[in-house]
Amino acid sequence: MEKEVFNPSTGPDGLLFDPETRTAMARFVGGEETLDLEAAAAVRIAFHAIERIRAHGARGRGLSSGALDILLRLSASGSEISIGDLAQSAGVSSRNVTGLVDTLEREGLVRRTPALHDRRSVLAAITPAGQEWIENFRRPTQAAMAALFRGFTPAELHQLRHLCLRVADNQNKLAQHLNGAP
Repeated sequence: MEKEVFNPSTGPDGLLFDPETRTAMARFVGGEETLDLEAAAAVRIAFHAIERIRAHGARGRGLSSGALDILLRLSASGSEISIGDLAQSAGVSSRNVTGLVDTLEREGLVRRTPALHDRRSVLAAITPAGQEWIENFRRPTQAAMAALFRGFTPAELHQLRHLCLRVADNQNKLAQHLNGAP
């Protein structure tokens, strides 16, 4: 598992920060306020930490993080889903999902069927073997995430979730604005 170098310090406010990131961002903006850039870097560092744990567990069981995401979406749906709908919900291209479904189908975890209403559309569904894979993956994943968030209060986890989703929502609004949507 690749390790990202991260040596946090505690500021006068008692909160963690990354001195290397702060220095790099201060140079980048010429001495102006860096808090938003430091926050973005902290989100990236946290994302990579979570993905390393998640990917390690999935790879140990033969799946990439992307394939795991598709398998989880199919498991949660309880029914067949079109490749296009899977791609939209995962925020990736249909071509990407097609490749992931190919992999999952070869492993016997997903089955693919043509859509009755549209001959150009393909549906994917989780197989019993795929559902069993998910069940076997669930407990180790829950334990890993519990360890990763050890020491966080429920209120802090709610706030963290809220703040991350606000970042994603702001990005969505920015993308719509840049694409000319009102």
